[in-house]
Formats: sequence, C-alpha cells, structure tokens
Amino acid sequence: MAGFLEVTVAVTVVLAAVIFQVNCGSFRLKRVGHAKVLGFDWKNCGQPDAPAVLKTLTVSPDPINIPGSLTAAAAGSTSVELAAPLSLNVTLEKEVAGFWVRVPCVEDLGSCHYKDVCDILNQLIPPGQDCPEPLHTYGMPCHCPFKAASYSLPQSEFYLPYIDLPYWLTNGKYRVQGDLGGGGKELGCLKLSLSIHSD
Repeated sequence: MAGFLEVTVAVTVVLAAVIFQVNCGSFRLKRVGHAKVLGFDWKNCGQPDAPAVLKTLTVSPDPINIPGSLTAAAAGSTSVELAAPLSLNVTLEKEVAGFWVRVPCVEDLGSCHYKDVCDILNQLIPPGQDCPEPLHTYGMPCHCPFKAASYSLPQSEFYLPYIDLPYWLTNGKYRVQGDLGGGGKELGCLKLSLSIHSD
C-alpha cells in the first residue's frame, strides 16, 4: 500500500500519536474514560490533476468508541513516487459558538507544518523494524519512498486504547485538512471532519 493511501494511513497514525501522546508534556491533559467519535467524513481537496488521491475510505462503527474496535478499509493511488522530503501542512479547526476557529500550532499540536513526514515515520517506526499491523500482514511498506501505484487496504480491524487528550480536544466538532507536498508541488490534499464526545 504505497502511495497516498499508505501515506494517509501512516500520517493518520503519526497525527494521532502527535495529537494524543507525543509532545504533550506542557499541555493540561485529561484522561478520557470513554469517548465517542461521531460523523467521521472525508473528501479529497487537491487539484483535479493531483498525483495522490484517496479513492475510498470506510470506517465503522458510527459512533467509534474509545476504547474499542474500529474497522476500516481504504483504496488510493499515486501517479508519482513519493520520496523524502514530504512536507505536510495541517490545518485544524474547532467549531466555537457556530464559528470555525483555527487552532494554532503549539509544540507540534494544532495547525502545523511538518517539514518531512518521512523523517517522522522513521522516528516512530525505525527502519528495519516490521511495519505495524495490518500493514505488515499485507506486505505494505511504512517508510519512504512510496512507489507510484494503485493500492488497497482490505477491511481490517484496529483496537483503539484509552487515551490522554489535551483539555481543548475532549469535546466538540473538528475539521482537519492535510496538504501533502514535495519538490515544490502539491501532491495531494485530504479533508476530515468529525465530532468528539468524551466523559
């Protein structure tokens, strides 16, 4: 599962780690007993000729329970090799009193620019180490470069454990846009929307 789909899954893992676990030492964290993620939705937001495109992504159940099991399947393609450095611009917005407010970047949380996703992946999953499941089972790489191809992740089950959240991320509606770039060009863009409700 190379290409944008691989990067999307990998980036999702990276962002989850960044948002929920990594570099949160200075934030007031709240141990979430139980949380629900509702109304998960996505769409491509790149140019019509963007080389990296997510074609399908299904996630169930709705709501997603944390802790709990999540089932996901995806398919995507890239017409070019995705190699380091791969930049990622993330814009995170939260709905406040009916308005969408941009969450600033503080210690790699929020609306941030990541210079090289490939380097982040190498830090989270050291080169030479097996890729996490279910990528390993399906022989999918988790490091750059990702070759140009069409790929799919069959329906797979993930377990979502208890998490610690920054106080401002425990409840509300959120929109996230990720713009993937390389060589001075936009390679792909993905928008996600969801709501989080926690105890």
